[in-house]
Amino acid sequence: MILHGYFRSSASFRVRIALNLKRIDYEHVGHHLRRNEQRAPDYLRSIRKASSRYSTTRATCCSSRWRSSNISTRCSRTRLSCPAIPAIGARVRALAQLVACDIHPINNLRILRYLRDPLGHDEAAVQAWYNHWIAEGFTAFEALVAEDDRTGKFCHGDEPGLADICLVPQIVNSQNYSLDLSPYPTLRRIHENCMALDAFQRAHPKQQPDAE
Repeated sequence: MILHGYFRSSASFRVRIALNLKRIDYEHVGHHLRRNEQRAPDYLRSIRKASSRYSTTRATCCSSRWRSSNISTRCSRTRLSCPAIPAIGARVRALAQLVACDIHPINNLRILRYLRDPLGHDEAAVQAWYNHWIAEGFTAFEALVAEDDRTGKFCHGDEPGLADICLVPQIVNSQNYSLDLSPYPTLRRIHENCMALDAFQRAHPKQQPDAE
């Protein structure tokens, strides 16, 4: 299996965690997003080719060019995080999507680049944007897990799952902009429990071969 990613990408981080938790070996191929390597013609052709194959074959987590949420979900379906009980599965997915759908899309690299150029905002303004929206999301996430007795060592129960896979990379990214995490004690506790596990440690951006 080949995983195409970027060491600082939280989306790539999610997939690495999921693969590690499932003990699936993979080869990491880095594409530096700040250098626009993801736009290289050879790489774009490989994506189109993979898309063509996908139209006739069912994707699995081995289809390493698909969106991180799809890959992580497919990896997790075999007991990692989406339980068969509908209400529980819905809770786990809702927590995961709070990060993947609400926080991450307005704070990813292309958004931050657009704020800098062409909009012309300085680094202080970009940091204020970034931290505002993460804080909004973390406030909602904290309330959901702190007030629910289904929360255990991790977002749901005492085994890591899809919600943790999404949460941890976002917390790590927030540290790059020095977000104050003190208002989120439950999230900090879950993050610490996750980072005590080898699967999360090995997935950390600093541990990747393309880390800078």
